[in-house]
Amino acid sequence: MKEDLKKKLTSMQYEVTQNNGTEPPFRNEYWNETRDGIYVDLVSGKPLFSSKDKYDAGCGWPSFTKPIDEEEIIEKEDRSHFMVRTEVRSKNADSHLGHVFDDGPGPNGLRYCINSAALRFIPKEDLEKEGYGKFLSLF
Repeated sequence: MKEDLKKKLTSMQYEVTQNNGTEPPFRNEYWNETRDGIYVDLVSGKPLFSSKDKYDAGCGWPSFTKPIDEEEIIEKEDRSHFMVRTEVRSKNADSHLGHVFDDGPGPNGLRYCINSAALRFIPKEDLEKEGYGKFLSLF
């Protein structure tokens, strides 16, 4: 499967999702995406985040207050880089997505700081044809 992913993903997408990498801030595909739609796991296609929960945290990566379905997200302690953080992974594909911090807005105070390289954005107008029509109700 790893070899198939190496062929399917760009080197940055592979590094982020499979090797717990991080893409550069402010130089990634979705940090300033403002259209309505959903963000799905690049590897499994599972819906992860909605643009309705996205906000500009000023950090240079897409930031969300909550996932669409918490069942699709796994949180793990990350002690790399001389820090203690909470890593966020996709449940189905076990892709590294990013980290969650407790400095966000909203009732839960969470900021899901996610690598664009781990996501695929599906604009609202394409949800039906891409097989995600049930998420139109979010908009």
